[in-house]
Amino acid sequence: MDYTDYARRIRSHASLGELTEYGQVHEGGRDYPLFRLIVPGERWLVITSGFHGEEPAGPLTLAQHLPDIVAYAKSKGVGLRVYPCINPSGFEDGTRYNRSGEKPNNDFMRYEIAPGEWRGELMGDPPILRWALYDGGPKETRAVRTDLARFPPPDAALDIHQDNYLGGVATYAYTFGDKAAYRPLMEACAAHATVVRSRKVDDNSFADENGFVVFHDGSVTDWYTRQGVPYTAALETTTPTPPTTCDKINLTWIRGFIDLAARGEGPKR
Repeated sequence: MDYTDYARRIRSHASLGELTEYGQVHEGGRDYPLFRLIVPGERWLVITSGFHGEEPAGPLTLAQHLPDIVAYAKSKGVGLRVYPCINPSGFEDGTRYNRSGEKPNNDFMRYEIAPGEWRGELMGDPPILRWALYDGGPKETRAVRTDLARFPPPDAALDIHQDNYLGGVATYAYTFGDKAAYRPLMEACAAHATVVRSRKVDDNSFADENGFVVFHDGSVTDWYTRQGVPYTAALETTTPTPPTTCDKINLTWIRGFIDLAARGEGPKR
């Protein structure tokens, strides 16, 4: 999809809340606006999507269903900060990375595992000396990280992705925190797609019997977890999954995370 058309669809939802451009990125001779929608509430959920351009389901679900999402959040007293498409040139080109070949997603933070030794990803859950925000990385990551850091940590955070490696119609999620809170969401999604259980999902990650992966990978969900946000997840549907099915799965998790945010268990402000 041409990003101009996508931007038009997002702008059509301006009446739902405070729709602003938190920045722009320049790729291929074009300036691409980066959108953020804020809907006030007593508790807060952050939704991010579109880090990888060949994973269009999240941005499209949000563009189509924002009115229903906002209405449900308001009914629960939950405010939203929605970043619907973080990598616009990748989205337009259908490529994982941006048009410059940079890799948005995993450059929010770094871990010091020994004095002076820093890593962006942790295999397992080894002890660390400290973590810190990372100032480098692709322009899209820097832009959204800078904007997110302007606000207090939310009560919950959901990042919507897709899996371009596994085949079939399937779903799983990278999660942190209490798995019991996420099991009902995944079981509801089992009515629409195969839940990837007890198998590898890539070279580094293995889904457990619930379809959940734990991986400290320097992503936005990892960063929020380190800030004490109790409910964080990166949802995955496979790219062969039909768009209408992706919508059902994405909306199940969005509504579920609105409910989790409504509990008000996030970091004290």
